[in-house]
Amino acid sequence: MTVRDLAKLLEVSQGTVSRYERGERSPKPEYVARVAGTLGVTGSRYDDLVEFANTANTSNMIVDGSKGLHRHLIELSEFDRTAERVLHVAPMLIPGPMQTRSYAREMMISLPPDEQDVRVELRMARAAALDTPCQVEVILAERALREPFGSDALMAEQVRHVLALSQQENITVRIIPSSLRRWTLAHDGAFVFYEFAKADPIVHLEHFRGPAFLYDVQDVKAYREETDTLMKAAMSQEDSAELMVSIADQFEGSSQ
Repeated sequence: MTVRDLAKLLEVSQGTVSRYERGERSPKPEYVARVAGTLGVTGSRYDDLVEFANTANTSNMIVDGSKGLHRHLIELSEFDRTAERVLHVAPMLIPGPMQTRSYAREMMISLPPDEQDVRVELRMARAAALDTPCQVEVILAERALREPFGSDALMAEQVRHVLALSQQENITVRIIPSSLRRWTLAHDGAFVFYEFAKADPIVHLEHFRGPAFLYDVQDVKAYREETDTLMKAAMSQEDSAELMVSIADQFEGSSQ
């Protein structure tokens, strides 16, 4: 269906539909409901679209975990897949897409077995995005690599996995050493900075039950500016790789 055809059915101008389609203007919920009805959208998809329309002009958003964390995790996979550049800042844990299956399962040990399985598979799905042309940059605190999660053998495998990923052309991994004695944005917690070719950047903040997304221009700008400070604080790629080898060797030695 062309823009002209849809505009005729909705009894609005072609220019109005075009501006909505290009993202230059946010449609009102009642307009979205009309579009969905005209195009035969029903059920939960209809409800989702109207809900999105109600929050379209909200600067930032906290996801309501009670309405389905699984959907949120699937949306994250889509961000990982479609972003032009992704920056992971991780002060305590290995970022989700870089986790091994064993590490991810250890993280979710408190969940019921069935829920563990679902969460682990969704996390593994996010890892597939690392094989796309997307540029992935990772800033890890040294503590995230040394934190004894599960067995020493598990940690050795995880550190080796991060090291192997860092050898890919589209992935860089740099470490903030424990010897650093000054504040960086990493001290405020983990976040992911997404940049897209045809959309504004987004900051994702992971919380226990209510993940948050920052869209506000000033908020996103503040994170972007502070990432420059993080880059200066982090070790070089070469030194980071050497440290990861050393840490993996230590875990392997302990496991034996």
